[in-house]
Amino acid sequence: MFYFTDHLYIMYLLSAKIISGGVYPLLPLPKKYFLTAASAEGETELTAFDGALLNARVGNTNLLKVSSILPPGCEYEPGLVIPPGSLLPIAYGTIISTVPGEVISAAVAVGIKRNSFGVIMEYEGLCGADQAEAQVRKMVQEAFQIRNLELEDIKVAATEHTVKRIGCAFAAVPLWY
Repeated sequence: MFYFTDHLYIMYLLSAKIISGGVYPLLPLPKKYFLTAASAEGETELTAFDGALLNARVGNTNLLKVSSILPPGCEYEPGLVIPPGSLLPIAYGTIISTVPGEVISAAVAVGIKRNSFGVIMEYEGLCGADQAEAQVRKMVQEAFQIRNLELEDIKVAATEHTVKRIGCAFAAVPLWY
């Protein structure tokens, strides 16, 4: 019988290489990050999403959605430019609506504990940016509480969009090397 742990071990071996007696991961830990949030309208749901990605400065990359841990030592670099075509690890929240007049929002927050890893939370909903920001802050605070970590700083990015025809709100934490 093939167990889940066997799958994990195979994935580990596929993502690592063996060098003189040791096993080293092929995927390095990201060293930089920034927060971004943007929205857009489009003729289709996909082009609205694409426009929001472009407005958020990640539209010419290939997104690799990750869950919510900021690697230890990862430095905040708000002006970071990601090369076009890159495979980009990114935690994000997004919402698309086709209801004219509807208000949609997306937000991300990064909770930071110096000399440790951080926690990223994402939120999207039918609300204003202020509500989305408040919700994502609460999520980071709870994540730190359940990990029994001291929260030292929170960074937040949020966007709000009133739909004209087809709208998208997108908020993200891109991670880079």
